[in-house]
Amino acid sequence: AAAGLSYVGGYVINTYKSYDNFLQDKYALLPAVIIICVAVVMFIIGLIGCCATFRESRVGLGLFLAIILVIFIAEVSAFVLGFVYREKVKTDVQGTMRSVFEKYDGKNPESTVVDYLQEQLHCCGVKNYSDWTTTQWFNSTGNNSVPLSCCRQDMKNCTGRLDQPQEL
Repeated sequence: AAAGLSYVGGYVINTYKSYDNFLQDKYALLPAVIIICVAVVMFIIGLIGCCATFRESRVGLGLFLAIILVIFIAEVSAFVLGFVYREKVKTDVQGTMRSVFEKYDGKNPESTVVDYLQEQLHCCGVKNYSDWTTTQWFNSTGNNSVPLSCCRQDMKNCTGRLDQPQEL
């Protein structure tokens, strides 16, 4: 389990590089660091449990039980806090995404990240393609279209025009 968590934490940190323009707050990496720390602690706890079982030590097994109970309480607390603050996280992420979409010009690094995100997640805009109508890029191009990264991948001749929403 500790090796699996270490892999997940490392994967999140590596993936962060692709989305760092959306997650401007550097504390966005905090969950990945916590996951890696938990993996190290789980490894140590596992060693304590194995050694206590091998030696048949009542004190060691009692310590192992106490640690497992503390971990269970921490997991329940994390679940409750995640449930309580889910809307705040959602609005914060949407606000950051809207600000990045406002900076879209088709050339800057933020634009590359927006295009990558839309292609990988098969989406268009923050909520839908109409989000693009309020951006500076949409108003400056004047061609009533969204970026080509909004096009469905199975559509070969997609132009991104808003009068053809079935292609987006």
